[in-house]
Parts: sequence; C-alpha cells; structure tokens
Amino acid sequence: MDLEILGAESLGVRSLCCLVTLPDRRIVIDPGVALGYVRNGRLPHPVQIAVGRQIRERILQALENATDVVYSHFHGDHVPLADANPYQLSVRSLPRTFRQLRCWSKSGDDLTGKTRKRFQDLVDLSGSNMQVAEGRSEGCLSFSRSVPHGAPGSNMGTVMMTRLQMNGRVLVHSSDIQLLDDPTIDQVIGWRPDIVLAAGPPLYLARLTDTERETAWHNAMRLAQRIEVVILDHHLMRNREGAAWLDALSATVGKKVYCASDYLRQPRRLLEADRELLYQQMPVPEGWHDEYAQGKVNIDPYIEQVRFRGLQA
Repeated sequence: MDLEILGAESLGVRSLCCLVTLPDRRIVIDPGVALGYVRNGRLPHPVQIAVGRQIRERILQALENATDVVYSHFHGDHVPLADANPYQLSVRSLPRTFRQLRCWSKSGDDLTGKTRKRFQDLVDLSGSNMQVAEGRSEGCLSFSRSVPHGAPGSNMGTVMMTRLQMNGRVLVHSSDIQLLDDPTIDQVIGWRPDIVLAAGPPLYLARLTDTERETAWHNAMRLAQRIEVVILDHHLMRNREGAAWLDALSATVGKKVYCASDYLRQPRRLLEADRELLYQQMPVPEGWHDEYAQGKVNIDPYIEQVRFRGLQA
C-alpha cells in the first residue's frame, strides 16, 4: 500500500486529497482544492494560485488512472464542483474516464442548500457508479457512519471516514474531524491503523474555545501514542500557530507527528498563513484577479517565483 498526499495546507492549498495505490486499485480520496477565497480581506496571492494550479493538475493526473474515488463530504475543498471559483477544481476539467470510476460517497441525508446541490451534481455526473458508502465495507475498503465535522453539534455538518487494509497494513483517512469529538477518535483507534491522515484543529479561528483546544490536544496525544504514523494537516496548518502546535505535540509525545509536507519530506509551504507577507513582498496589480478569472493573465512569472522560493508542488 502506497500513500501519496496530493493536496494539503502544508503543501500550499486547502485540501486533504490523497492517492492510495494498491496492487489492483488506485483510490483517490477527496479530489478537491481551494485557496481560501478571502483571508484578512485579501484574495489569494498569485503565488498561491500558481501552486494551486499545479496541485489541481496532480489531482487530475491521479484521476486519469484511478479506479475509485471517495467523497468524505461536499465542501468545496474536497470535491470537484459545478460552480467552482477560479481557484477550485471544476467538474468541467475532469478526465472523460471519470464517469467510469467507482465512487464511494457520504450520503446526502443531512445536507441542505449548497452541499445538497453538490451531492446531486456528483450523482448526476457518476450515475449508478456513485454509491452511498456510510457504514459499508467492500473488499479492502471500509467506511464509517457519519461523524461530526469538528465539534459535535456544530453547524458544519458531518463527514465520512475511510479505512483501507492491504497485506496487514491499515490506513485511515479522517477528513475534517478536527480532533474535537472523542467518540470519533475512539473509532479511529478502534480501526487499528498503522497510519492516519486527519484534519487537525482550526487554531486560526477565534471562535475555537479553550475547551475545544484542550480536547484537540488530548485527542492528538491519544492518536500519537497509539498509532505508528500520524499525519495532521488541513485546518491545523492555516496559520503559523498550527505549525508550532504540531512541533510541540511531537516534542511532548517523543516522536515525530507529521504534517503532509513533513511526511513527503518537502518544505512546509504555509501559503495561506503567509498571504499577507506574500502581498508585502510581491504587490499584486489592481484588477489582477479579475483578469486571471477571464484568462487574460500570464501566470508564468509567479510559477517562476514558486520555483525560486523552493515552493514547487
């Protein structure tokens, strides 16, 4: 079993997309990408956009040769979108073979508004190949029932976790759980994984309470003490505090707890956290984003900046 993380905040985008390669299957989980449309009053910096384009291409390449795709939930950084903004993954860019993939999906039972429409868009795209997978098992794949997206009772809805087993090794993908629900962590541990890829707590949000911070720390400790390889990313790595929190966790448990870039042995590219710094270092011409959305901007100079700064995705 081989794990390749395709997108995550420590790689420069909002995502928790990965490709899991087995002898007879290539499974893409959560093929979506976003950049945080507005952060502190600013649209994504062109360097972020350049990295986002590279990661979108990597996800599309993975889908070209995939056998299966999994949707943990229907937020815009986890699925291809019919209504994608210029920085997300549009359904119009998907390979023609996409409709033939086996799709394993969270149900639409508790969805409303925009997320329900996204679910229906994907049903229309994949037809009978899209199956509600909550609580099911099929060969090497098992899926959880719905668990909270973050804290129990939040208005963010629910997500579905994925377990893959091959030759005695177990991988668990726990998107957007944020380590804020004890029973969810109990289930992850109960699945006896060798490796976990999960979303850490959103420390960048002022609404995160002290109690929730303590819960997330306690649950991160539980995972790190019981599981061989723990990779925490996504919401956690949207500010520099999250990176420091992760390093403190490693020091406390006495072993490395990874973010996605650490696991891939790449430099941390906290581009959303550094958006203001990027604007200071490389001012953006007025109207640039409108011209980019219209396809009138040459982004090559910013791709060169990505390479120059060691940010190649």
